[in-house]
Amino acid sequence: MALQGTGSGSDFTATGEDQALDLMVGRGKAIGLVKDLLRRYAPADSPVLFQGESGTGKELAAQILHKLSPRRSAPFIAINCGAIPESILETELFGSERGAYTDAVSRPGCFERTNGGVIFLDEIGEMSYSSQAKLLRVLEAKEVTRVGGSGTIPLNLRVISASNRDLKEEKKAGRFREDLFYRISVLPVKIPPLRERLEDIPLLAYSMVGSLSDDSRQISMESVEKLKAHGWPGNIRELRNVIERALLFSKCRIIQPGDIIFE
Repeated sequence: MALQGTGSGSDFTATGEDQALDLMVGRGKAIGLVKDLLRRYAPADSPVLFQGESGTGKELAAQILHKLSPRRSAPFIAINCGAIPESILETELFGSERGAYTDAVSRPGCFERTNGGVIFLDEIGEMSYSSQAKLLRVLEAKEVTRVGGSGTIPLNLRVISASNRDLKEEKKAGRFREDLFYRISVLPVKIPPLRERLEDIPLLAYSMVGSLSDDSRQISMESVEKLKAHGWPGNIRELRNVIERALLFSKCRIIQPGDIIFE
């Protein structure tokens, strides 16, 4: 027996809310609790903090929350705070004025460009203590000053943050500011790792086969059982890589257990 994929990757229902939530594939209890929180938190404008291992889908959850919110028609801008050197992170977040530093030009930062919408601060736990202090001032004052500038720009936006670290433990260890933690974590959401939602693997595999191939490709139930037996340290991101690799190397229309190769 095989599961066949479809190009859509999920069965969308009639309402926009259900369509948004269906982007988070899965019907198990663990992911169901996440969807319930997204639905409950969407109408509010309070800060949300997603915590979970790398590859669990924190940015997708943030995008869904944006789609469900009253700000859905306004910008959604994501910035990975851990991927940008500290020397330029402030400029990326807050913008700059001409002459602020060598070759500096006048340009808005992510906060200014997001005004009216939702800013997603991914891997906020990677920020230095100094950068955390500057971010806190912006969040508390609800205004931003460009690097090298003097005037302030009022902000009207929703802040969503995410971290693959346990920020409570980081706070206790003195690596994350307590005041910033409480500012960004009004509405917390824990995104479960894939190993805690094995019941969703058949549907996830089905969806990924559909989105990564044409409608004729399938995956055998034996292959799905092999996927369910894996530990998934890389979570959803790893599963997608495994499915994509299997589709490339499979010599027949249906993915077999021998086509499933883990790194």
